[in-house]
Amino acid sequence: MLILSCNTGEGHNSCAKAIKEVFDVKCEACVTEDALRFISDKTSNFISWGHTYVYRNLPWLFNWGYGFTENHTGVFKEKNTLYNFFGKGADELYNFIVSGNYDTVICVHPFAALMLTEVKRRYKLSIKTAFVATDYTCSPSVKDSELDYYFIPDENLTSEFESTNIPKEKMIVSGIPIRQMFYSSTEKETAKVSNSVPANYKHIVMMCGSMGCGPIEKLTGLLTEKGKEKFTLTVVCGTNNKLKQRLEKKYGSRKNLQVKGFVKDMSCLLDSADLYLTKAGGISVSEAAVKNLPMIFINAVAGCEEYNSHFFAEYGCYLKGNTAEELAHIVLELLKDEPRYNRITLAMSKRKSFNAAEKIYDALR
Repeated sequence: MLILSCNTGEGHNSCAKAIKEVFDVKCEACVTEDALRFISDKTSNFISWGHTYVYRNLPWLFNWGYGFTENHTGVFKEKNTLYNFFGKGADELYNFIVSGNYDTVICVHPFAALMLTEVKRRYKLSIKTAFVATDYTCSPSVKDSELDYYFIPDENLTSEFESTNIPKEKMIVSGIPIRQMFYSSTEKETAKVSNSVPANYKHIVMMCGSMGCGPIEKLTGLLTEKGKEKFTLTVVCGTNNKLKQRLEKKYGSRKNLQVKGFVKDMSCLLDSADLYLTKAGGISVSEAAVKNLPMIFINAVAGCEEYNSHFFAEYGCYLKGNTAEELAHIVLELLKDEPRYNRITLAMSKRKSFNAAEKIYDALR
């Protein structure tokens, strides 16, 4: 079995790892590849770098691009420029599939789905093909793919996918795949001690994706300066080493702050948290949802993440702020407002969740 991802942030790769994890446990041969490298390594590296740069420094440009593809529905159609661009990797991908004797190919990124669609159009392959959505919406280019299965996050999104010409009979409601570690839990006090947080302190975890985007620096300063209650703020910078260095230099002496880089055991860290500040990435919110962890969304990047926010708003599962000042106020007020905090926690627990990777395995095997 082959999983095709793209190096545009860590979310899609995390989804691929979650699926591979289950297939590995079942002793099924499973390989993950970056779909963009079948065009060229330079293309993959450039798109990965560009995506990270825009996310961190020019979020308005990402929002504009996403909005443009939504409003110009033909940009990914067969034979159009963008479709042809991703189609450049079709021959190399076909050769890889045949040489590896893969019987199933799963795409966890829309670009990979377009590439695999072109492979199917050029060659006759008797294999299973699937797309796995990693956000709570149907991304603009998904409708231009033609695969066998579409794994979607929630039954309430069926009509949205169907309206983009994805046949209902091809859809399987699976949830969004997250790592198996998130389905187990550590008792909160134990988890706090493991993460150097006093058991009687509230613990706020802040992470804005693996790239460390959004107003993290300003928000860190406001929370650690204004917060007089007993709490610890842990900021996870992911791969953004420059952000980590700046935070340590400016605020490292503040006793209510911990600054971390890339965290391997995010499950235990979330178990230790009382509140999670995050951008509304599909993987991040799915991980927190399984933990029934109240969230406050940081308005870092719009696009598909705006739809993730809207989806969870229907359940009353989160709060949201648009500025660092507004976010800091919401956090500090919520920590004091136990009834409101409990209402959000209860709303989280009422949402139906799946072990998505397991469901995908069962459907394809």
